[in-house]
Amino acid sequence: MKAVVWHAVGDIRLDDVPEPKIHDPYDATVRITTSAICGTDLHFVRGTMPGMQEGRILGHEAVGVVEEVGRGVRNFQPGDRVVVPSTVACGTCSYCRAGYYAQCDNANPGGPQGGTVFFGGPEAAGGLDGLQAEYARIPYAHVGLVPLPDTVDDAQAILLSDIYPTSWFGAKLAEIGSGDTVAVVGAGPVGQAAIACARLQGAGRIIVVDGLADRLELARRQHAETVDFNAEDPVEAVRELTGGIGVDRVIDAVGVDAQRPAHGPAADALEEQAEQFDHEREQVAPEQNPDGDTWVPGDAPSLAARWSVRMVAKAGTIGTIGVYPPQVEHYPFGEAFMKNLTLKNGNCNHRRYLPHLVSLVASGALDPTPLITHWSGAQDAVEAYRRFDRREAGWTKVALGLGDRGAIAPGMGEAAGTGASTTAGTQS
Repeated sequence: MKAVVWHAVGDIRLDDVPEPKIHDPYDATVRITTSAICGTDLHFVRGTMPGMQEGRILGHEAVGVVEEVGRGVRNFQPGDRVVVPSTVACGTCSYCRAGYYAQCDNANPGGPQGGTVFFGGPEAAGGLDGLQAEYARIPYAHVGLVPLPDTVDDAQAILLSDIYPTSWFGAKLAEIGSGDTVAVVGAGPVGQAAIACARLQGAGRIIVVDGLADRLELARRQHAETVDFNAEDPVEAVRELTGGIGVDRVIDAVGVDAQRPAHGPAADALEEQAEQFDHEREQVAPEQNPDGDTWVPGDAPSLAARWSVRMVAKAGTIGTIGVYPPQVEHYPFGEAFMKNLTLKNGNCNHRRYLPHLVSLVASGALDPTPLITHWSGAQDAVEAYRRFDRREAGWTKVALGLGDRGAIAPGMGEAAGTGASTTAGTQS
C-alpha cells in the first residue's frame, strides 16, 4: 500500500509499505478514505520533536471503513464507517475510566510511566505507525473507533479526529465560561477550531492573534476580532481591546514552533531577546535539516507562552494545547506566579470528547468544514506537506483523500449542518 513515511529530519517520502495485520484480539484494520496533515506532523520533519524511527508511517487523523476486527472487538464489524481518535487508550484502566484517555496506563509499551500514545509518533509515544496510509491497524479498536452516521461526511469527520477535540479540550483547560473574553494565540487549524469551541462553551468575545493574512481573514469570517502581530504589538493590542485589563482566558494554540514577528513594533520590541530565542531553538531542535525555506523550526519557541502570560488578566487562566515537547525548558513561570494565573496544559483526551462532537455536527449545531482549505491526493502528499510547512496562503488545513470507496464526499452528508452560529454564518 501507499503511505507517507518519515526517513529522517527533513526527509519524508510516499513509499510502498506492507499492509497492516491484526496482532491482538482487540485490534481492527481500517481502510482509510480520508486523512490529514497536522502541525504536529511537521514537528517530526522540522526536528522539534525527537525520537522518530526511520520507516515510521506519519499521520494521526483518519476517517475510514472497518475492514477486519479481532475476536475481542464486539461493537464494530467490517463495513462500519468510523473516525479514528488521534490518541490511543485501552478503555479499562483507571485513567481511561476517569476520562483521561491520553494518560492510559496500558497503551504505551513503556508501562504506566510512559506518556501519551498517538499514531505516527516517536518511540516514546508508543512507536505506532500512522494514518496517512491506505490501511491502518487500530489497537484497542473497541475504544479507539467512533462510529459515523451518513449525515457526517468525510470533510466534517476528518476534523473531528484531532483538531476539534483538541480545541474543545483547550477551551475546557482555559475554563471558559459565559461572557468571558478569550484570546486565541495562533490562527492555524487548531486556533481556528478553538474559535468555534470557545463560542460554544460561552465566550462573549474572541480575539485571535496571528501574523498570516489568510489565517486572520479566516478568523474574521468566524466573526473573531483579529490582531496581526506583524502590524502591532499583540500584547498592547489585546490590552487596548480590553480596557487595559487583558483577557479572562487564553488558549495557546501555537507551541514550540512559534515564529518571531517579521516587522512592526513587536519585532522591534523583541530584538534584545534574539540571542535568547536562538539558544532556545538550538536546545529544542539540535538536529535540523532545512531545505531552503522548508522544514525550518520556529525561531522563538517560548514566544507564544510569553505573550499568553502577558495578555491575560490577573487571576486569569491559560489553556495550552500547542505542542511543547519534553526538551522545552523555558516558560515565564515567575510572571505567571506574580499574576496568580492558573496554567493548564497537556495532550487531548480525544475519545472523551469525540462522540459529543460527532453529535453536534450530525445535528447541525457545528459545521467544521470551512477549516479545510485544501484537498490533496495521495500522490501529491509530500508536496502538500511542503506547502503546509511553508504556511503558504490557502494551506491552513490540508486533507488527504486516500480512497473513494466508502467515503462520503464533502457536502454530501444527508443533513450536513450549516453551523451558522459557530463558523462563518451566511453572506447575502
